[in-house]
Amino acid sequence: MKNLTGYLNDPIFRVLTEKEREQVVASAVRRPVKKGEYLVLQGDIWEYLFFIEQGSVVAEKGSFDGRTFVAATFKSGDLFWGLGFFLDNAVMPANLRVFEDGVIIQWAKRDLKPLLESNGRFSWELCKLVMSKIQYVSEVLETMTFQPIAVRLARLLMSFSDKEERVPIERSLTLDDMAARIGSTREMVCRLLYKFSDEGLIRITRTEFTITDPENLEKRAQK
Repeated sequence: MKNLTGYLNDPIFRVLTEKEREQVVASAVRRPVKKGEYLVLQGDIWEYLFFIEQGSVVAEKGSFDGRTFVAATFKSGDLFWGLGFFLDNAVMPANLRVFEDGVIIQWAKRDLKPLLESNGRFSWELCKLVMSKIQYVSEVLETMTFQPIAVRLARLLMSFSDKEERVPIERSLTLDDMAARIGSTREMVCRLLYKFSDEGLIRITRTEFTITDPENLEKRAQK
Protein backbone atom coordinates (compact mmCIF):
# COMPACT_ATOMS: atom_id res chain seq x y z
CA MET A 1 0.00 0.00 0.00
CA LYS A 2 1.21 3.50 -0.84
CA ASN A 3 1.81 6.39 1.57
CA LEU A 4 2.10 4.33 4.76
CA THR A 5 4.35 6.83 6.51
CA GLY A 6 1.57 9.31 7.16
CA TYR A 7 -0.54 7.24 9.50
CA LEU A 8 2.17 4.94 10.88
CA ASN A 9 3.97 8.02 12.21
CA ASP A 10 0.87 9.09 14.12
CA PRO A 11 1.52 8.87 17.91
CA ILE A 12 -1.14 6.17 18.19
CA PHE A 13 0.62 3.80 15.79
CA ARG A 14 4.18 4.65 16.81
CA VAL A 15 3.74 2.72 20.06
CA LEU A 16 3.12 -0.55 18.21
CA THR A 17 5.75 -3.24 17.72
CA GLU A 18 6.99 -3.99 14.22
CA LYS A 19 4.79 -7.09 14.04
CA GLU A 20 1.74 -5.11 15.21
CA ARG A 21 2.42 -2.40 12.66
CA GLU A 22 2.49 -5.07 9.97
CA GLN A 23 -0.96 -6.17 11.14
CA VAL A 24 -2.21 -2.59 10.92
CA VAL A 25 -0.91 -2.28 7.37
CA ALA A 26 -2.41 -5.61 6.33
CA SER A 27 -5.88 -4.72 7.63
CA ALA A 28 -5.96 -1.16 6.25
CA VAL A 29 -8.33 -0.30 3.39
CA ARG A 30 -7.38 2.69 1.24
CA ARG A 31 -10.39 4.53 -0.26
CA PRO A 32 -10.50 7.43 -2.72
CA VAL A 33 -13.41 9.70 -1.73
CA LYS A 34 -15.25 12.48 -3.57
CA LYS A 35 -16.67 15.77 -2.34
CA GLY A 36 -20.27 15.32 -1.24
CA GLU A 37 -19.88 11.61 -0.53
CA TYR A 38 -21.08 10.40 2.87
CA LEU A 39 -18.86 8.01 4.80
CA VAL A 40 -21.77 7.35 7.13
CA LEU A 41 -25.17 8.89 7.91
CA GLN A 42 -26.47 10.05 11.26
CA GLY A 43 -28.31 7.17 12.90
CA ASP A 44 -26.29 4.41 11.20
CA ILE A 45 -23.94 2.00 12.96
CA TRP A 46 -20.38 2.38 11.63
CA GLU A 47 -17.59 0.40 13.30
CA TYR A 48 -14.51 1.95 11.70
CA LEU A 49 -11.47 4.04 12.54
CA PHE A 50 -10.14 6.18 9.71
CA PHE A 51 -7.12 8.32 8.82
CA ILE A 52 -7.38 11.15 6.31
CA GLU A 53 -4.50 10.87 3.87
CA GLN A 54 -5.78 13.66 1.61
CA GLY A 55 -8.79 15.96 1.57
CA SER A 56 -11.17 16.79 4.42
CA VAL A 57 -14.29 15.43 6.10
CA VAL A 58 -16.91 17.27 8.14
CA ALA A 59 -19.08 15.97 10.97
CA GLU A 60 -22.49 17.60 10.51
CA LYS A 61 -25.82 17.43 12.30
CA GLY A 62 -29.20 18.35 10.91
CA SER A 63 -31.62 20.50 12.93
CA PHE A 64 -35.40 20.21 13.17
CA ASP A 65 -35.80 23.32 11.01
CA GLY A 66 -33.72 21.95 8.15
CA ARG A 67 -30.44 23.70 8.91
CA THR A 68 -27.09 21.95 9.11
CA PHE A 69 -24.48 22.47 11.82
CA VAL A 70 -20.84 21.47 11.27
CA ALA A 71 -19.53 20.23 14.62
CA ALA A 72 -15.99 19.47 13.42
CA THR A 73 -13.76 19.42 10.36
CA PHE A 74 -11.10 16.74 9.91
CA LYS A 75 -8.21 17.35 7.53
CA SER A 76 -5.20 15.52 6.14
CA GLY A 77 -3.36 13.76 8.97
CA ASP A 78 -6.40 13.48 11.27
CA LEU A 79 -7.73 10.26 12.80
CA PHE A 80 -11.40 9.81 13.65
CA TRP A 81 -13.94 7.01 14.12
CA GLY A 82 -17.50 5.88 14.08
CA LEU A 83 -19.11 5.63 17.53
CA GLY A 84 -19.65 1.93 16.88
CA PHE A 85 -15.89 1.44 16.86
CA PHE A 86 -15.98 1.78 20.66
CA LEU A 87 -19.57 0.95 21.63
CA ASP A 88 -21.43 -2.07 20.30
CA ASN A 89 -24.50 -1.12 18.22
CA ALA A 90 -24.01 2.60 18.93
CA VAL A 91 -25.44 4.82 16.20
CA MET A 92 -23.67 7.81 14.69
CA PRO A 93 -24.69 11.14 16.26
CA ALA A 94 -23.79 13.00 13.05
CA ASN A 95 -23.14 12.54 9.34
CA LEU A 96 -19.56 12.24 8.15
CA ARG A 97 -19.44 13.97 4.76
CA VAL A 98 -16.46 14.41 2.44
CA PHE A 99 -15.86 18.13 2.00
CA GLU A 100 -12.84 17.93 -0.29
CA ASP A 101 -11.81 15.14 -2.69
CA GLY A 102 -9.18 12.93 -1.16
CA VAL A 103 -8.18 9.55 0.19
CA ILE A 104 -8.96 7.90 3.53
CA ILE A 105 -7.48 4.80 5.10
CA GLN A 106 -9.85 2.87 7.34
CA TRP A 107 -9.83 -0.11 9.68
CA ALA A 108 -12.70 -2.27 10.88
CA LYS A 109 -13.22 -2.67 14.62
CA ARG A 110 -12.76 -6.44 14.34
CA ASP A 111 -9.21 -5.93 13.00
CA LEU A 112 -7.92 -3.43 15.58
CA LYS A 113 -9.78 -4.63 18.68
CA PRO A 114 -7.23 -7.42 19.41
CA LEU A 115 -4.40 -4.84 19.34
CA LEU A 116 -6.32 -2.48 21.63
CA GLU A 117 -6.91 -5.30 24.11
CA SER A 118 -3.31 -6.56 24.08
CA ASN A 119 -1.32 -3.31 23.86
CA GLY A 120 -2.02 -0.92 26.73
CA ARG A 121 0.01 1.94 25.25
CA PHE A 122 -1.94 1.69 21.99
CA SER A 123 -5.23 1.88 23.91
CA TRP A 124 -3.93 4.78 26.02
CA GLU A 125 -2.91 6.87 23.01
CA LEU A 126 -6.29 6.31 21.39
CA CYS A 127 -8.04 7.32 24.63
CA LYS A 128 -6.01 10.54 24.69
CA LEU A 129 -7.12 11.29 21.13
CA VAL A 130 -10.76 10.66 22.04
CA MET A 131 -10.51 13.05 24.99
CA SER A 132 -8.91 15.76 22.84
CA LYS A 133 -11.75 15.51 20.31
CA ILE A 134 -14.36 15.71 23.08
CA GLN A 135 -12.64 18.81 24.45
CA TYR A 136 -12.58 20.38 20.98
CA VAL A 137 -16.29 19.76 20.36
CA SER A 138 -17.09 21.11 23.84
CA GLU A 139 -15.27 24.35 22.98
CA VAL A 140 -17.16 24.59 19.68
CA LEU A 141 -20.51 24.13 21.42
CA GLU A 142 -19.59 26.71 24.06
CA THR A 143 -18.79 29.20 21.32
CA MET A 144 -22.06 28.47 19.54
CA THR A 145 -24.01 28.90 22.75
CA PHE A 146 -22.46 32.03 24.23
CA GLN A 147 -20.79 34.03 21.43
CA PRO A 148 -22.71 36.43 19.14
CA ILE A 149 -22.98 35.40 15.49
CA ALA A 150 -20.81 38.33 14.33
CA VAL A 151 -18.00 37.14 16.61
CA ARG A 152 -18.28 33.58 15.28
CA LEU A 153 -18.12 34.81 11.68
CA ALA A 154 -15.13 37.07 12.39
CA ARG A 155 -13.30 34.10 13.91
CA LEU A 156 -14.11 31.95 10.91
CA LEU A 157 -12.77 34.60 8.52
CA MET A 158 -9.59 35.01 10.56
CA SER A 159 -9.01 31.26 10.41
CA PHE A 160 -8.74 31.35 6.61
CA SER A 161 -5.51 33.30 6.40
CA ASP A 162 -2.53 34.73 8.22
CA LYS A 163 -3.83 38.01 9.64
CA GLU A 164 -0.63 39.78 8.57
CA GLU A 165 -1.16 39.03 4.90
CA ARG A 166 -3.67 41.13 2.97
CA VAL A 167 -3.96 38.91 -0.07
CA PRO A 168 -7.12 37.69 -1.80
CA ILE A 169 -8.47 34.42 -0.40
CA GLU A 170 -10.55 32.11 -2.54
CA ARG A 171 -14.11 31.68 -1.27
CA SER A 172 -13.97 27.91 -0.93
CA LEU A 173 -16.98 27.89 1.40
CA THR A 174 -20.49 28.73 0.20
CA LEU A 175 -22.78 30.86 2.34
CA ASP A 176 -24.46 27.65 3.48
CA ASP A 177 -21.07 26.14 4.42
CA MET A 178 -20.17 29.22 6.46
CA ALA A 179 -23.58 29.26 8.15
CA ALA A 180 -23.19 25.60 9.10
CA ARG A 181 -19.85 26.33 10.75
CA ILE A 182 -21.13 29.18 12.91
CA GLY A 183 -24.63 27.90 13.67
CA SER A 184 -26.53 30.51 11.69
CA THR A 185 -28.33 31.01 8.36
CA ARG A 186 -27.03 31.92 4.91
CA GLU A 187 -29.06 35.17 5.04
CA MET A 188 -27.43 36.25 8.30
CA VAL A 189 -23.96 35.34 7.01
CA CYS A 190 -24.58 37.36 3.85
CA ARG A 191 -25.72 40.42 5.84
CA LEU A 192 -22.74 40.24 8.17
CA LEU A 193 -20.24 39.83 5.33
CA TYR A 194 -21.51 43.01 3.72
CA LYS A 195 -21.58 44.75 7.11
CA PHE A 196 -17.91 43.84 7.62
CA SER A 197 -17.26 45.10 4.10
CA ASP A 198 -19.01 48.42 4.79
CA GLU A 199 -16.90 48.78 7.94
CA GLY A 200 -13.73 48.30 5.88
CA LEU A 201 -12.77 45.04 7.59
CA ILE A 202 -12.92 42.92 4.43
CA ARG A 203 -13.35 43.31 0.68
CA ILE A 204 -15.50 40.67 -0.98
CA THR A 205 -16.33 39.55 -4.51
CA ARG A 206 -18.25 36.52 -5.77
CA THR A 207 -15.08 34.41 -5.87
CA GLU A 208 -12.78 35.75 -3.15
CA PHE A 209 -12.37 38.02 -0.18
CA THR A 210 -9.51 40.03 1.28
CA ILE A 211 -8.99 40.93 4.93
CA THR A 212 -8.29 44.65 4.63
CA ASP A 213 -8.22 45.51 8.35
CA PRO A 214 -6.90 42.43 10.18
CA GLU A 215 -6.36 44.28 13.45
CA ASN A 216 -9.98 45.36 13.83
CA LEU A 217 -11.36 42.10 12.46
CA GLU A 218 -9.31 40.36 15.15
CA LYS A 219 -10.90 42.65 17.74
CA ARG A 220 -14.35 41.71 16.45
CA ALA A 221 -13.41 38.05 16.83
CA GLN A 222 -12.49 38.58 20.48
CA LYS A 223 -15.65 40.33 21.69
